[in-house]
Amino acid sequence: MDFRFTDEQRLWSDTLHTFMEREVGREYTRKHDESREFPEEAYRKFADRGWLGLLIPEEYGGLEADPVMYAIFCEAIATYSLDFAAAVMTSMFTATNIANHGTAEQRERYLGGFLRGDIKFSVSITEPGAGSDAAGLRTSAVADGDHFVLNGNKVFCSGAHVPGTVITVLARTGPDRHKGLSLILVPNNAPGVDIRKLNTIVRRSLGTTEIFLTDVRVPRENLLGEVGGGWTYIGEHLEYERLALAASYVGNARTALDDTVTYTSGRTQFGRPLSSFQVLKHRMAENECEIEAARLLVYSAATKMARGERAVKEVSMAKVFAADVAFKTSFNGMQALGGYAQLPEYDMERYFREAKHAMVGGGTSEIQRGIIAKEMGL
Repeated sequence: MDFRFTDEQRLWSDTLHTFMEREVGREYTRKHDESREFPEEAYRKFADRGWLGLLIPEEYGGLEADPVMYAIFCEAIATYSLDFAAAVMTSMFTATNIANHGTAEQRERYLGGFLRGDIKFSVSITEPGAGSDAAGLRTSAVADGDHFVLNGNKVFCSGAHVPGTVITVLARTGPDRHKGLSLILVPNNAPGVDIRKLNTIVRRSLGTTEIFLTDVRVPRENLLGEVGGGWTYIGEHLEYERLALAASYVGNARTALDDTVTYTSGRTQFGRPLSSFQVLKHRMAENECEIEAARLLVYSAATKMARGERAVKEVSMAKVFAADVAFKTSFNGMQALGGYAQLPEYDMERYFREAKHAMVGGGTSEIQRGIIAKEMGL
């Protein structure tokens, strides 16, 4: 098999890495991590170039790129931070729900503003009593004339507080465990919506939140797709989300390893570079193998999706393996940099924090292994 990028894919990758170096950079990324501010200026640059529309069909104003081109995008924009990448990717894969299942009016109302960077999207699934058991959620959406009335408590909803955000809420509209779930579009400034940003060790610039919904009334036309179709739609959504996350883990792990190589090559102890010590260079060699293996899993899954095939197992394999690789690589980087790894200006502590979150966010590693086992018939 030929694992090389096509000329178009290589040009796309080079363009994105150049953009990240010149238009975003380490200092900007670090600043927004430390200040816990959304990277609005950089986000607008993505919108200005039309890149937010990668997954949106051309008929709605998007670029309609295939999943391989999207994986290349996610790998590149995570160069300096998984959180920065999430600040861009979250709206992108959530917008596919409207492109794929929205009404003509919903597409008209939301997609144009999204492509311009004026509207952002967040998806809210998790609740205090329903984490990995997402179908056990209790937030309700009760039909009342021409409206739905929502009540409940959501948590770990990333980016829900950012101005101009529409939250795609998975809520219970019926008693059936799965068929009783629907997706409702809720503007984050709607009366009765109380959003509180959480002081987590990651998701610092994108931000993650707890949401309290108290008699929130939204028009029935804010229903996305069919009543009871929410679980199916979220399954499609998660395939793109997990591909995006896995690709971003690979991109950030590559930077973590490159930073480790640079530091150990320039740091001298006991009269020779740290990179000459077997224990360190063997760790870096092992990380090199693992990153390349994770990358192949990512593009194998993306290629299958690009053929229009179901890739539930493949994206879970890519996510769980790439998360482990990102964590091991940044852990080894922390060891190699020693005391300097604790300082924000060396970036490694950010890679390490964010890689640990990779084992939980978007579906825990344990849940991914359960999905893989199910797909194996176990």
